[in-house]
Amino acid sequence: MARIMIAEDSNATRLMLRNSLEIAHHEIVAEAIDGIETIEKFIATNPDILLLDVAMPKKDGISVLREIMSSKPDAKIIMITADENLSTITQSSEAGVQAYLVKPFSSEQVLTAITMALDQITN
Repeated sequence: MARIMIAEDSNATRLMLRNSLEIAHHEIVAEAIDGIETIEKFIATNPDILLLDVAMPKKDGISVLREIMSSKPDAKIIMITADENLSTITQSSEAGVQAYLVKPFSSEQVLTAITMALDQITN
């Protein structure tokens, strides 16, 4: 079981993620709907894994990713997006993201990405 934070502005996607994580017995420690709230709640809860949407209001996911990684380089972050833009994928990878999920994705894909990120924590 992991302590997971969901940062996603889409209610439907957030609900799907929450349901998938709860079924897999993960603990959801926080949810955020914009970039600024994401940073604040990440600092307050220090989750094992952050599921982070690229396109969010107030501060985009790439900026949030960079800010979090600059203060906590061992953070485990999985990017979520509908954008398959190579530039976005490259920027995410260079900033240290563990996985990249493209919408629409399945519960199985989310749980596989989480397992991979958790394996990186224990190794």
